[in-house]
Amino acid sequence: MLIGLFKMMWRVAEPNEALIISGSKHRTEGLEEGMGFRIVTGRGTMVLPGVQAVRKLSLDLNETELQVDCVTHQGIPLKVRGVVIFKVGDDFVSIANAARRFLDQQRLMSERVHNVFAGHLRSIVGGLTVEDMIRDREKLTGQTRAACGTEMEKLGLIVDSLQIHEIEDPTGYIQNLAMPHAAAVQRDARIAQAEANRLATEAEQQSFARMAEATRDSEILQAGYQAERDKAGAKAQQAGPLAAAAARQEVVVQETRVAELEAHRREQQLQADVRKPADAQAYEKRTLAEAERDARISAAQAKAKETELAAAAEATRVKAAAGAEAEATKTRGAASASATRATGEAEAAAAQARGLAEAEATKAKGLAEAEAIKARAAALAENQEAVVAQQLAENWPEIVQAGASAFGNVDNMVLLNGADGMAELFAKALTMGGTGLGLARQLLSSMNPNGSAEPGTSPSLNGAVPPAPQKVPVEQEG
Repeated sequence: MLIGLFKMMWRVAEPNEALIISGSKHRTEGLEEGMGFRIVTGRGTMVLPGVQAVRKLSLDLNETELQVDCVTHQGIPLKVRGVVIFKVGDDFVSIANAARRFLDQQRLMSERVHNVFAGHLRSIVGGLTVEDMIRDREKLTGQTRAACGTEMEKLGLIVDSLQIHEIEDPTGYIQNLAMPHAAAVQRDARIAQAEANRLATEAEQQSFARMAEATRDSEILQAGYQAERDKAGAKAQQAGPLAAAAARQEVVVQETRVAELEAHRREQQLQADVRKPADAQAYEKRTLAEAERDARISAAQAKAKETELAAAAEATRVKAAAGAEAEATKTRGAASASATRATGEAEAAAAQARGLAEAEATKAKGLAEAEAIKARAAALAENQEAVVAQQLAENWPEIVQAGASAFGNVDNMVLLNGADGMAELFAKALTMGGTGLGLARQLLSSMNPNGSAEPGTSPSLNGAVPPAPQKVPVEQEG
């Protein structure tokens, strides 16, 4: 019985409710004295049956739908739809205020909250424009919560959330307001779609172009491979003639080299057999003639110097004698005319002596040159061929160059007899100097000892005409 009685007297408040105990005078912290009821939350308490009454006040969340017809500052009617989520406050003051107002009318709590928010929402919307509500809904929500805060506190309620879901426009103002933006968006969409179509078309055309390019490259490669196959076949067919031509070309090259070596050998042989002996003989005779000439010139110059010195000594002696005579004459007081005449005669004698010395020197130099010329003429008479060979040897490069200048204007030359013709051409060019040597010999042999040609004779050797040079068959192009 005691346990049953305790259970009847002991009441426990759930976490989402508050126990309102009345029937005795209690004092609750934060509340004024003499309220006549006690508030218990989250714990148990003793209740005297028959003396105290216990009722529950829900602390759960509640919500109410807002559907308010408003008129904006512009006079445009709107319907504002939203939701308010609220509950009884957790503090004892809020619980006491809510118990006094809604303890027996908790079902009507949402309606009362709806009426409070609807009035304030109409007031706030009347001070705003449609553009403000659309662009800044947070401003509308904040002003509404601030306006309802004091009244909700008096009711013991707190607002957990206030959301404006929708703003309906029965006149179509918002729709008309959005039309320019919608048109701009639609325009941008069409432009974007056109740009996308253009890019897609370009991509397709580029793809087609790449396909055509790949086809072209493939055909070009196939054509190139076919050309290489045809070229290889043609080369295989021409391999025999090309090999024969290459072998013939090598033979011609070797024959040309042999001809060049033969021409070089002949040139060296000519140098050793003709030019060097002729140069040696000419050098020997020229050296002997120059030595003899220099000896005679030195002797003539010595003789002239001796004569000049003798004349100068004679003139000095005469001058000294004349001076002494003049001095003697002057001291004796003789006539000065005799002394002057003696001095003049002495000077004249000295001048005559110098002239004789110079004449002797010139004569000696002329005799020496005449002897040199005579010696050269004698050498020429004794060995004409050596002298001519010397001159020809000294001018051999110019002679060969002049003989080869006939081929200077020939662009292309075809030799009918191959390497033999080339060797013959080189031999002709190199032996032109020998032909000139023969002509010089014929000219010298036709001249008499006085240096003039004999009458009735030709410049050729023994009256014979020099043989004409053989012609080499040459085909000239260009």
